[in-house]
Amino acid sequence: MERRDFFQSGFAAGLLGLGGTAVLPSVLSASPRRLADGSVRLSSNENPLGISPAARTAIVEGLDLANRYPGASKAPVVDALAAKHGVAPKNILMGNGSTEVNQMFVQLFARVRLVTAHPTYEDVGRYAAPFALPVTQVPLRADYSHDLDRMKEVVDRSSGPTMVYICNPNNPTATVTSSAEIDSWIASAPDNVYFLMDEAYYEYAEEDPSYWSALKWVPDNPNVIVVRTFSKIFGMAGMRLGYAVAHEDTIGRVGAIASYNNTNHFACVAALASLQDDALVERSVDVNARARSVLEDALDELDIERLPSRTNFLMHRIQGDLRSYIDRMKERGWLVGRPFPPMLSYNRVSFALPEDMARFAETLRDFRSHGYV
Repeated sequence: MERRDFFQSGFAAGLLGLGGTAVLPSVLSASPRRLADGSVRLSSNENPLGISPAARTAIVEGLDLANRYPGASKAPVVDALAAKHGVAPKNILMGNGSTEVNQMFVQLFARVRLVTAHPTYEDVGRYAAPFALPVTQVPLRADYSHDLDRMKEVVDRSSGPTMVYICNPNNPTATVTSSAEIDSWIASAPDNVYFLMDEAYYEYAEEDPSYWSALKWVPDNPNVIVVRTFSKIFGMAGMRLGYAVAHEDTIGRVGAIASYNNTNHFACVAALASLQDDALVERSVDVNARARSVLEDALDELDIERLPSRTNFLMHRIQGDLRSYIDRMKERGWLVGRPFPPMLSYNRVSFALPEDMARFAETLRDFRSHGYV
């Protein structure tokens, strides 16, 4: 029996033991818009569109090889990423989400100190903890960009290999640090300073003239590592696939400690299909921009302070206790962002579909009448 016939027949449902209901196709066609209880998650910077239709098809068609290790499905993704970024396959390292990629680089290269902004993506600092690596957190500037001058002062006081982690645009603030300033530091940095450039939100920030990728440093500078993910713009957060682009010597060192099978087959086939879907990024950026506009307009109407966003989320000011605000939003069916010390008078909101953001705006208006924002 052919795979298509299998899914269309009662035989598939019988094997699944669910009384004539073929579960897999129904799962793949489910809407990613809301959770099972009807609430909308605005807490994890996820893509509300879900995965590409081409990725859905690739997953189903990839079932025939689910019994095989993922080496054969991984190689075409590496080749496609190399072509996309104008590098060789030996400049690419994939992992179980960009989180694992960041973990490998931190634990191999941050021999003396890890320097990060504060607040920033917190998992990177946690990766240093098991190895007792000192982590220096440098507060953001008043405009919520990275304070590169103070970070450089910390690095200059270190005597051995140091890693600088720069999440740009930054999570949780959604703000951009000038790429020209970053380039200036990289150009003057000594050989014992490594730059881990987290560009998880790169595609959302391309409209900002002060922002560009650090990829240009990769061919000739082994100390610059650019990390990207399929979680955000490609909507694959649950499938866990990320990658690094770096000098071949740097990739070789980290590749020596990486698990060979750290990327699963279905993530690989979905990623390859997503990379070949030319309209996917444009569609995601457009929906994100419209959703952001709805929320920004509502916040401005209510005169609620917000930070400028170059991502798929933003931070806005609240009144009173943040935990109480989060709980009140949950009661209304909205799961909003967790606390990000020291910014405890702000809440982070991920963008849903524009129509959902319009409903969320109505909740904000009601909250204003109660003095919650």
